[in-house]
Amino acid sequence: MQRSQRRQPQRLRQRLSIWIVIAVFSLISALVPKQSDAFEGISERDWPWWRGPHHSGEAPKGSNPPQTWSNENNVRWSVDIPGRGHGSPTVVGEHVYLASCDESLGSQSIYAFDRTNGKIIWSKKIHESGAIRKNERSTGASSTIACDGQRLFINFLNSDAVFTTALSRSGEQLWQTKLTDYVIHQGYGSSPCLYRETVIVSGDNKAGGAVAALDRKTGAVVWKRTRPATPNYASPVVHMLNGQDQLILTGCDLVSSYDPHTGETLWERKGATTECVTTTVSDGHRIFSSGGYPRNHVAAIRADGSGTIDWENEQRLYVPSLLYRDGFLYAVLDAGIAICWKSETGEEQWKSRLGGNFSASPVLVGDMIFATSETGQTHILRAIPEHFESIAINTLGEEAFATPAICGDQIFFRVAFMKENLRQEKLVCVGLQDEQPQK
Repeated sequence: MQRSQRRQPQRLRQRLSIWIVIAVFSLISALVPKQSDAFEGISERDWPWWRGPHHSGEAPKGSNPPQTWSNENNVRWSVDIPGRGHGSPTVVGEHVYLASCDESLGSQSIYAFDRTNGKIIWSKKIHESGAIRKNERSTGASSTIACDGQRLFINFLNSDAVFTTALSRSGEQLWQTKLTDYVIHQGYGSSPCLYRETVIVSGDNKAGGAVAALDRKTGAVVWKRTRPATPNYASPVVHMLNGQDQLILTGCDLVSSYDPHTGETLWERKGATTECVTTTVSDGHRIFSSGGYPRNHVAAIRADGSGTIDWENEQRLYVPSLLYRDGFLYAVLDAGIAICWKSETGEEQWKSRLGGNFSASPVLVGDMIFATSETGQTHILRAIPEHFESIAINTLGEEAFATPAICGDQIFFRVAFMKENLRQEKLVCVGLQDEQPQK
């Protein structure tokens, strides 16, 4: 009896300790929001910037888009896009935003479309002329708009310089900041990355570029770092790595990690290719660099500052970005080959040829991968390591270079149709099977 009485206070103290730990953990979790939760006006049904809410190519949880569609079936609406661009749709609230370039005039503009019916709500010309493109596969509007719920941010290469411009969600220009002079090699396509109170932008080029953090409200430069004088097209991205936020940029023959608060170099190593387009993904311990010029490679690099390469191969992953899920990497190579690797070791799990060429990055929806080729053919694959599994193949349009935005039960495609040798871009909303198309 006495033993039992002595045990009771001990058990109470143990339970109290557990409750305190749970309470403290819950409080910390509430005070340290996820990146996608840090911006008022962004919801779980949105695709607010390049590569989606977590900068990883993963659709918001609970997204349930259709698995079959065509030019005629499961199209909620389709609307002509003035001009041309390869930037992806940005979806926030009841609006879809796109950047586009009128190549005959050299003008660069932003368009806001109604999410429910595709009608243009407003348009804003950012640059009247001066758009530059050199490569047939590039455009004067290859960056994707970022939205913090209140403002829109876009990068444009114009008149031998890169500018970042902020607009209100009603289309009013708020500020514009010149990032760097720019000597064009192929084109420009780096997209803005939102981090806390800043927007992080980059402009690597042959004259020596820059990466900088700008104040989201004013456009003032918070910090700025020069970059090597080599062409490169990667977008900056922030990951939580080794217990801290790290801003990762690959290319210029380097893999670079910066402190996103200050711009200070955390670590850097040689080994990436000179030019790459992909945006870096992470498994929380490693970052995965990839590129295709002058050498093909995919590499797993520890993010602890040691610079250790855990594994590397010679696959060409130049434009489409990787996906990570549950310990495995999924890739669609530029040449149309789907591959799964174990992220820890690089061991190949499976490989299968899809066919065609790919510029758009794949999108992860639950355990499914949506990968769109340059001819508008979207392959839906199962994101599992055991074996390759094709779920469906659907075709929309005749050209597709932009990565689709997938959120909720909708897919927003930027595709092009050819009619009498004239190319017309369209923004197309694919909806659930039981919904009726709208004109």
